[in-house]
Amino acid sequence: MLDSILVHTNMNDEIESLSDIFKALADPTRLRLLVLLSDQSIIDCEGGCTDQKYLCVGALAQKLSVTQSAVSQHLRVLRHVRLIKGERRGAFMHYSLNNEGVEKYRDLVEQIMGVKFVSG
Repeated sequence: MLDSILVHTNMNDEIESLSDIFKALADPTRLRLLVLLSDQSIIDCEGGCTDQKYLCVGALAQKLSVTQSAVSQHLRVLRHVRLIKGERRGAFMHYSLNNEGVEKYRDLVEQIMGVKFVSG
């Protein structure tokens, strides 16, 4: 019985985690940010985005045509669910996908919703 309670509690925790990720992904701007971070192009910006792994808030705002403060708020949500990660470079934060977080999200979806849900 204890095993059943632990499994049930674990499943509830995983469902809560998955729900948090779905909430984060429910906003179109956050989805656009993830697309930009997964398929980046080098952008000239004051933050010195010199490689394709990381983009600064300014470059992301420029690409999305939204304010830097709006981008920062969306990035905070995505960091909270561990889909992205940030790295400070001088005065600027640069962001990239958190591959481990994305993999955990995919595994959670597969575990809770089933393989057919993930693979079609």
